[in-house]
Amino acid sequence: MTASVDRIAEPWGTRTPYGRHEEWPVRRDTFLAGGVRPDEVERWVQTASILHSDGDAMDIAVKDGVMVGVRGRAGDRVNRGRLGPKDAFGWQANASPDRLTTPLVRRDGELVATDWDTAMDAIVARTRALLRDHGPGSIGFYTSGQLFLEEYYTLAVLARAGIGTSHLDGNTRLCTSTAAEALKESFGCDGQPGSYDDIDHADVIALFGHNIAETQPVQWMRVLDRLGGADPPSLLCVDPRPTRVARRVAVHLAPRVGTNVALLYALVHEIIRTGRVDHAYVEAHTVGFDELARAVEPCDPDWAADVCDVPASRIRAAAELLGTADRLLSTVLQGVYQSHQATAAAVQVNNLHLLRGMLGRPGAGVLQMNGQPTAQNTRECGADGDLPGFRNWADEAQVADLAKVWNVDADTIPHHAPPTHALQMFRYAEQGSIRMLWISGTNPAVSLPELSRVRSVLSQERLLVVAQDLFLTETARLADIVLPAATWGEKTGTFTNADRTVHLSDKAVEPPGDARADLDVFLDYARRMDFRDRDGGPLVTWHDAESAFEAWKRCSAGRPCDYTGLDYDRLRGGSGIQWPCPASSPGGTPRLYTDGVTWAHPDTCESYGKDLVTGAPATAADYRALNPDGKAVLRPAAYLPPRERPDGERPFQLTTGRTLYHFHTRTKTGRAPQLAAAAPDVWVEISASDAAERGLDEGDLVDVRCPRGVIRGRLRLTDIRTGLLFVPFHYGYWDTPSGVGPAAGTPGRAANEVTVTDWDPVSKQPLYKTGTAALSLVAKGDGTPAPAPTTTASAPSRTGSVRGTRGGADARVEEAPEPGPRDAGPREAGRRKEERQ
Repeated sequence: MTASVDRIAEPWGTRTPYGRHEEWPVRRDTFLAGGVRPDEVERWVQTASILHSDGDAMDIAVKDGVMVGVRGRAGDRVNRGRLGPKDAFGWQANASPDRLTTPLVRRDGELVATDWDTAMDAIVARTRALLRDHGPGSIGFYTSGQLFLEEYYTLAVLARAGIGTSHLDGNTRLCTSTAAEALKESFGCDGQPGSYDDIDHADVIALFGHNIAETQPVQWMRVLDRLGGADPPSLLCVDPRPTRVARRVAVHLAPRVGTNVALLYALVHEIIRTGRVDHAYVEAHTVGFDELARAVEPCDPDWAADVCDVPASRIRAAAELLGTADRLLSTVLQGVYQSHQATAAAVQVNNLHLLRGMLGRPGAGVLQMNGQPTAQNTRECGADGDLPGFRNWADEAQVADLAKVWNVDADTIPHHAPPTHALQMFRYAEQGSIRMLWISGTNPAVSLPELSRVRSVLSQERLLVVAQDLFLTETARLADIVLPAATWGEKTGTFTNADRTVHLSDKAVEPPGDARADLDVFLDYARRMDFRDRDGGPLVTWHDAESAFEAWKRCSAGRPCDYTGLDYDRLRGGSGIQWPCPASSPGGTPRLYTDGVTWAHPDTCESYGKDLVTGAPATAADYRALNPDGKAVLRPAAYLPPRERPDGERPFQLTTGRTLYHFHTRTKTGRAPQLAAAAPDVWVEISASDAAERGLDEGDLVDVRCPRGVIRGRLRLTDIRTGLLFVPFHYGYWDTPSGVGPAAGTPGRAANEVTVTDWDPVSKQPLYKTGTAALSLVAKGDGTPAPAPTTTASAPSRTGSVRGTRGGADARVEEAPEPGPRDAGPREAGRRKEERQ
């Protein structure tokens, strides 16, 4: 029976419980705006979500040439018809009246409208002048986690082989580079070992710094449905905030920020001490056990309790849960990736699974999660600081193989040193060696740390900034050339979610005005620059999305992320397909490492590894000596205290993060009425006890201050751990009078006004969760509560003290459960039987 549910007030919808080893039931969610009825929809066009990394499959409703709604794709393996709040409502931003519709160029200090030829001619002229006078190192490209595979691959080819620059990275550096690095450190190669289907089979699910309820809400629906069914899993949550996950777990660990390695070392210690190691698996498939065992031997729960400020008994309880699991699924996200010793901590989660032999079986896997919707594509296509196809930049044979694919000389591809990471690119721009920075689909003037510094860099006279985006973002307002881009629903392409599922997104409507697909912009640039291969032919030989996909398939052939068994026709109409998907296995690959590790051999690995404390890269000889047979590596990493620690001047630790209703810098979700109203402005979370000590109350206006800047927001009293402040990072300035940011010395609303320019030594991911701050009262509240949602981790500590978050009539989503058991068919039934065994 169809139900109409306010999906702001009830973001995870109604439950469809199911038992362990059973198939997750279908529930098709539909939202149509403006009173449109289903029978008035003229076309449904397939796509998937572009507002998180879950990859929820959906169809776009089209009427009279415009989008009018969305519905979940019931047959898709990822979401089985469900939509999260951002899925249901975020598409409305496409039709926002302030979309960019024509190119802009800066003249006499102002951005003025121009035509595409003028804008592109200016970019090409500057490119050629810089190549002539300063070389390829004077040009950098900073891209997104929201473009399509075909666009990333084209950008990688023109940047690496056309320009010849090592300065190419994505904003996935801010969210997913630690995931990639941790997988390379443990398994020799990127690629998620596990699958979302493991939720159906696990008896223990451990979430390390992963607020899945808000960052992947549809998979949280899946967990909730398992919890409501027969033989539910036990949950372990590591998070300093009282998330919805933390409220449903068997064990909740809320460690002091910056101590993840110490906590995980204690868990590894207990697994070894209690004899829970699968020694047969370790012997057959890993190296490094003895070194790891020696490293963790003194790190018992009593030691970790002192470091982490968590009861030792609770650490032992967590270790017991992990050590006795029949099938353990672990997920990891920003609470690890954006914190101190990020890669070192993420690797310890891999170590737990390797020690227990919990890989490659249904319900036994690791998901080093992504934050951005197409983060996986930046990594595999080489647009994030790696080489395409997960090739090793330090292996001459692999570089030569890539050069052969592109038909260029190997020396054309810069590989004398690691590709430049994003924060280093901005430092080079600050210093003046990078003189042109092309920014596509991202908003560093809000998303990077220490924003006053970022604004200063982007405002330099000597730096030409090109911004390619949908709206006049804070970054675009500082740019010299602005290119209007088409977005999801207005162009065709593929993208891959966090468990390696590839989806096709078809064009549903025309983009506004003269906006162009990012692929078309890159192809136009390559054509105008006349990039050539070594035989004198065009370097970029494709002309549209489908031909770009076919070119990418040739690049991926024989690599870990093999796409050769996929094509647009196979991706239309059915479910997404997980890579690797070679021609010999067209159904895809649900799980990696079902029979040992496959890409860690010294001749094929993507990386030789790094020192987890210093980040110093190992040589090929080092790696060959450590791992001659290409097994998984159990890597230790000594705990070090965070650089910034509270003191008398700044007594609080400060962490930043997300909320369920917004994505990234709110460029899209802030323009969707239901989402904007659910979380309209920045807030500051504090524990109720810390607030009471200081005479502070709900809704008080406060400043959060550190040497880098000040942010101002209303206070929300929650059950967050004491001594910690939390600020959501989404809130920039595009909807404020300044449109860019605060004047020097005045408070802002963007969390990154106060975050530090620092990064993990291994993954180079910025450390947004390791700062310290002072808190001061600006004005007592007038009865107005903080604008934080009550439905999420930011729920007030005093139930009933704040009116609940609601969406009302405009936020109702139709939910249609499947009327009866679906015939799985003999192939699916056979797979499920195998998984139960």
